[in-house]
Amino acid sequence: MSDSDQTTFKRVMLKISGEALMGDQGFGLHPPTVERIAQEVKSVHDMGVEICMVIGGGNIFRGLQGSAQGMERTTADYMGMLATVMNALAMQSALEAVGVFTRVISAIPMDQVCEPYIRRRAVRHLEKKRVCIFAAGTGNPYFTTDTAAALRATEMSCEAIFMGKQVDGIYDSDPKKNAQAKRFDRISYDEVLAKNLKVMDASAIALCRDNKMPLIVFSLDEPGGFKGIMAGKGTYTTVHG
Repeated sequence: MSDSDQTTFKRVMLKISGEALMGDQGFGLHPPTVERIAQEVKSVHDMGVEICMVIGGGNIFRGLQGSAQGMERTTADYMGMLATVMNALAMQSALEAVGVFTRVISAIPMDQVCEPYIRRRAVRHLEKKRVCIFAAGTGNPYFTTDTAAALRATEMSCEAIFMGKQVDGIYDSDPKKNAQAKRFDRISYDEVLAKNLKVMDASAIALCRDNKMPLIVFSLDEPGGFKGIMAGKGTYTTVHG
């Protein structure tokens, strides 16, 4: 590891949306995009960082949308959780193809395809330098994958949550719609809640704030961005307690 590859983080959580896996398609999985993200994860893993991941399911099924169309909310949310398992398996396949040992750990037991969530076993996987992808959210309806990421990051004693977005940080308005949108370098969780900035849902933000978990929001579309930000370079927003 060269000096330029030094990082202050030993264990982190990477949270990405399901939409990040669909590339330019309108839905589903885009294998070249999944492979590109796997390479980004590998580059950080090669720095010696222990990595947890949570991937959303919005590219396949979103519980809130199903609920809005008349489906019973609990059922819709469970369907969304199953979508995250499909995404986790796709990411596991891509990571193992580039030589990174990976475990998919589901909050809903399905022993044929992944492991059930047992905290001590998951910690042991991380210690053995395996990437742990936490699937099926928290296992409960009415909780998002943002909350699952905050919960698992806290349980795994991660030092920060890295949230890969399509924009390079948190803005005071949508930068895609407003060219004058201002990006924050640093912002507190209380400010995020007060300004109603759509970074995470409120329960996830509260969990991070209460456990003093730093949140780093960056662009996943920037090649080499994840590795650069691990080394403190690039453009991002840090949310602090």
